[in-house]
Amino acid sequence: MTDHTIGVDISKSHLDVFDAERGAATRFDTSTSGFRAFEEWLGKAPIARVVYEPTGPYHRAFEERFCDRLPLVKVNPLQARRFAEACGTRAKTDALDAQGLARMGVALELEPDTPVAKTTRVLKDLQVARTALIKDRTRLKNRAYVQTNTVLKRQTKARLALVEKHIAELDREIDALIQADKTTARRREIVTSIPGLGSVASAAIVTYLPEIGTLDRRQVGSLAGVVPYNRDSGQWKGRSFICGGRKPLRDALYMPALVAMRYNPDLKAKYDALRAAGKPAKVAIVAIMRKLIETANALVKADRVWTPKTA
Repeated sequence: MTDHTIGVDISKSHLDVFDAERGAATRFDTSTSGFRAFEEWLGKAPIARVVYEPTGPYHRAFEERFCDRLPLVKVNPLQARRFAEACGTRAKTDALDAQGLARMGVALELEPDTPVAKTTRVLKDLQVARTALIKDRTRLKNRAYVQTNTVLKRQTKARLALVEKHIAELDREIDALIQADKTTARRREIVTSIPGLGSVASAAIVTYLPEIGTLDRRQVGSLAGVVPYNRDSGQWKGRSFICGGRKPLRDALYMPALVAMRYNPDLKAKYDALRAAGKPAKVAIVAIMRKLIETANALVKADRVWTPKTA
């Protein structure tokens, strides 16, 4: 019996669906009744994969409804678009996108994603909100520095106090959720033991990298977006650049890298060696970021905390 690959294009109001094996296409509402109708449309056919793209807030309800019921595969929208263009599809409609996603799943034999725990999804929402508040706090502080009007200064001070209160509230909620799960709490304990990675950075790492401890060095570096990729062609040798990965995770590693290159003896020696070899400061910092996440991954895999090297 043939396993079916389903492509789903998700928008605010509807789902465009395409079954690659049957060649059947249809549309459902993005609602509880629409999800129910989608399940009925699938019937009892064996499903190999359901391929879809992240669409901001619109794919969340679909993901939460079917994460434990269907083999979901979330793909990068840019890669999906380039696959469609490589197949000769220049036009772009919701129906064509669903068709392209299904064919991409078949051609690349995409493996279903590991279901994401509800706690992880909640933690990500809290981390996103916290990041937005940090940006608000920075803007308010910069504004307060140059304001001279008494009323504006008073209002800015009040708003800044409110933002600080909200950040502290989110930090408490994030800590509570992490401590409520033994596995996540242990991972955070291990990550925090590494000099340079404090409670805030470690919370971001276990949130944005739930796979930590199950990956190899190259995989964890790629997911963090700190692995340089070559750009060579024939005799031309281009500069290597980091790209891709999970930007929030990469952002969470930057400040810890600055701390680690000063106070973590192993990483300080690595940074100094890179600079002595003529590497630019930013290249050396990215190398420290990569070393931090690789060390965290290795320690979580071994289930042990960081200990300094002994002579």
